[in-house]
Amino acid sequence: MIDAVVFDLDGVIVDSEQVWDEVRVDLVHAAGLPFPPEATRAMMGMSSPEWSRYLVEQLGIPGTPEQANAAVVERMLERYAEGPPFIPGALAAVRRIGEQWPLAIASSSNRELIAVVLEAGALDSLVPVAVSSEEVGRGKPAPDVYLEATRLLGVEPRHAVAVEDSQNGIRSANAAGLRVIAVPNLHFPPDAESLALADVVLGSIAELTPAVVEAAG
Repeated sequence: MIDAVVFDLDGVIVDSEQVWDEVRVDLVHAAGLPFPPEATRAMMGMSSPEWSRYLVEQLGIPGTPEQANAAVVERMLERYAEGPPFIPGALAAVRRIGEQWPLAIASSSNRELIAVVLEAGALDSLVPVAVSSEEVGRGKPAPDVYLEATRLLGVEPRHAVAVEDSQNGIRSANAAGLRVIAVPNLHFPPDAESLALADVVLGSIAELTPAVVEAAG
């Protein structure tokens, strides 16, 4: 039995993984430093305290992690100013699922960015619970953000379904005990080992229906 559905945000509802990447690359290059190719995947799913420390301690940008975090979030908000890059079919899919189950967001995005996306998509009244991994102990692939989302929803993780796109996200939801619907990110597709943990794999978020959620459960 499925009691709730928890959506990831970046790569599931908004086509933003590459936007995050561009902003961080620009910040590193502005400091006159190289951005190694492995850094993109390393930071995917990290909480904002984690990727902020990574930028400073691993990539060497000047300042504190808190300053790095503020700089990245400011640039992301600027990019979202004219409207977040919603994935085609995502808003309709969320509304379809919200007609049948309580919803939550479990995201690596900062709280400010989650709020902007939900408001711009008129989803704020439909999604009563939104958790940023900056608010829990560890980012994805640790299960913390999904455990907190299901706790706030008042449901057992085994009675919830997650909708994810990335390997760290899939692993996070799986580790928390949720059933997982994967919609592989086209820009940064999950590896085969991570994808094998999903209960259902879709070609696009537009394919997500109540029947698919029931099948995952």
